[in-house]
Amino acid sequence: MSEPNYLHAPLSEVDLRHLLTEIGKKARLASRAMAKASTQQKNTALLQMAMLVRSHASELKVANAKDLAQAAASGNDAAFIDRLTLTDQVIESMAVGLEQIVILQDPIGEITNLKKRPTGIEVSQMRVPLGVIGIIYESRPNVTIDAAALCIKSGNATILRGGSEAIASNTALAKIIQLALEKAGLPADGVQVVPTVDRAAVGLMITMPEYIDVIVPRGGKSLIARLMKDGRVPMIKHLDGICHTYVDDEADITKSITVCDNAKTQRYSPCNAMESLLVHVKVAAKFLPPLCKIYQDKGVELRVCRKTKGILAAAGFEGMSKLVDAVEEDWRTEYLAPILSIKVVDSLDDAITHINTYGSQHTDAIMTENSSHAQQFMREVDSASVMHNASTRFADGFEYGLGAEIGISNDKLHARGPVGLEGLTSLKYLVKGDGSIRV
Repeated sequence: MSEPNYLHAPLSEVDLRHLLTEIGKKARLASRAMAKASTQQKNTALLQMAMLVRSHASELKVANAKDLAQAAASGNDAAFIDRLTLTDQVIESMAVGLEQIVILQDPIGEITNLKKRPTGIEVSQMRVPLGVIGIIYESRPNVTIDAAALCIKSGNATILRGGSEAIASNTALAKIIQLALEKAGLPADGVQVVPTVDRAAVGLMITMPEYIDVIVPRGGKSLIARLMKDGRVPMIKHLDGICHTYVDDEADITKSITVCDNAKTQRYSPCNAMESLLVHVKVAAKFLPPLCKIYQDKGVELRVCRKTKGILAAAGFEGMSKLVDAVEEDWRTEYLAPILSIKVVDSLDDAITHINTYGSQHTDAIMTENSSHAQQFMREVDSASVMHNASTRFADGFEYGLGAEIGISNDKLHARGPVGLEGLTSLKYLVKGDGSIRV
């Protein structure tokens, strides 16, 4: 591969707008070819990408080394550098991920909901690409491959704006992607990486509806909040993952302890980790002491309501000195850390009200053996994913059988929940007649 071509110096406003406009025009033109590409063409491009990722592993690591050196010089911590690093294992996982997307069913062109109307016309719906998808993300260069692959398979063109910390890696990956597209007879401009570290590029992308149909932001809360405030392009996104588990008065205690432990401690940082635990007052004395001991043994800070504290004290709980009194803000906080808020509630209705008041409409679960309680909870909790006797950590595209996901949405329009291939498409109506006229 040739030396990656990217721009470290900030651009003037005029030059930056010209750069983004040219990228947008190329993407819009390429989107028409991507939309009509055959499944075979798209799969060929993905297989070529997998092959090229493997065969150019050494060049990718050379480019990645530049990003790592810059990250270290900028004082980034070990966790940040770990996310940024393209190891042999990460490179192989990117290639395997591409091969897994190949075997997913192509949603484009699927025709559903065929109806024959009394007037003689036939009405159906066809699944079609969204067009041009702008993806804004941070740190992990493997997202470049994942995002590009999902957009290719769903017939979309995409503009990728990764973090400045991964500019060399992302630009090198873009060359591989574009070469693979060309080998499959598709336009190289079907996937473009914005070749500048200038942060103002993000501000322009989110105000270009004439070139970009949808923005998918993947990053921290501050990034997404900024895009929501300033954007003019529709977004597929979630801001918070304030996920709850409610342990009902008819829950299986042993089962609930296992699930609640997993929901919080299997991993702390994902958006589908449990942040608040609600427990029915009738089972709290039996349920909370053993579970809270597990949490404290694992170093989880517990922020508890007055009732929870009283129940634990009455049970002779040994970790009382480590408990923190919960405040109002705890019920609306996404910790992404070994911190959990706990509240005892008087009823299922109270639990549902609490979740709908403080939750972020991401993922919420009920633990109960009462099917009518489960049905009420799943019907009335207003979240993208609602679960019964399962860990909130299952809120994931792969776990849902989507094969892969480009993100999670807690919005109500278009995509909701984990967003896979189908979430990157829309529907159009097809109407067939035979000289049909409306009277």
